[in-house]
Amino acid sequence: MLAAYIDELGSPDAIRHGELPDPVPGPNEVLVAVEVVSVNHVDTFVRSGAWRTPLEFPFVIGRDLVGTVLGTGPAAAHRFRPGDRVWCNSLGHDGRQGAAAERAVVPVDRLYRLPDGVDPVDAVALAHPAVTAYLALFEQARLRAGESVLVLGAAGNVGSAAVVMAAHAGARVLATASARDAGYVRSLGAAEVLDYRDPDLVGRIRALCPDGVDVHVDTSGRNDLDTGVDLLASRGRLVLLAGLRTRPVLPVGPLYLKDRSILGFAISHADGAQLAAAAAHVNHLTAAGLLRPRATEVLPLARAAEAHRRLDDGAVSGKLVLRAAGN
Repeated sequence: MLAAYIDELGSPDAIRHGELPDPVPGPNEVLVAVEVVSVNHVDTFVRSGAWRTPLEFPFVIGRDLVGTVLGTGPAAAHRFRPGDRVWCNSLGHDGRQGAAAERAVVPVDRLYRLPDGVDPVDAVALAHPAVTAYLALFEQARLRAGESVLVLGAAGNVGSAAVVMAAHAGARVLATASARDAGYVRSLGAAEVLDYRDPDLVGRIRALCPDGVDVHVDTSGRNDLDTGVDLLASRGRLVLLAGLRTRPVLPVGPLYLKDRSILGFAISHADGAQLAAAAAHVNHLTAAGLLRPRATEVLPLARAAEAHRRLDDGAVSGKLVLRAAGN
């Protein structure tokens, strides 16, 4: 099969495109003919070694896929059959080979059916950000209907999914974005959209939520804990999910005096049950047409190194997708 892979950790130049042996599914695995694969920041962290995880060279890069079942191991045969349309968002980590190949094996408990009528490119573009948003809001922050949610970076991939999910769950959503993105973010369900460049942004948030916000999600990775904790309500929760290299100061006093919480969260540590719950929710919202990626760009698998280079350089708007079928 053709695959995008590395023989050592390094820059995007380490990525090769060429033939590797076809994978063989184990008893609890499913063999998938891959159609499309998304490119995520976490993929670049694994490729470079910034995120250390067990891997075996040659290592196929990539995390998310949409494809068609080719076959199963004996213990997985009751769950999937050849021809089933499926998706996965947790390959390329913790010893699992990645998704950026014409074929991939997926643990049966990390594979989900693709809803009828959902475009494969849309589905793979949403796989990582939408599941991240779900886990941040509902597994970590335990969001409840009627609570207030502040989403920073609401026009981005994770931020926009968080706005949709929080609003759909009955929360009051405050969001920050650029002025040009305000209409888009409002269309997702945000009750208030604030310009992140506003010099009085903190004052405006306090005016809208004088008792503080119940849940604070900063998808931008700035992790200004001093301001973030100060904006929380009593027993409010701040979820950290980006900013691998940030080292913010921890405001200990305000944190414990009002029973506030800071929750560290990385999707790669989610277990099978958590991922399955997130996948079910994402499938429901995508099938209903409520959750869609804003913009996608599709490249052939052979241009995987270019895709990683552009992501490293901050030259990506929306979501990059690699097409594996037909390469």
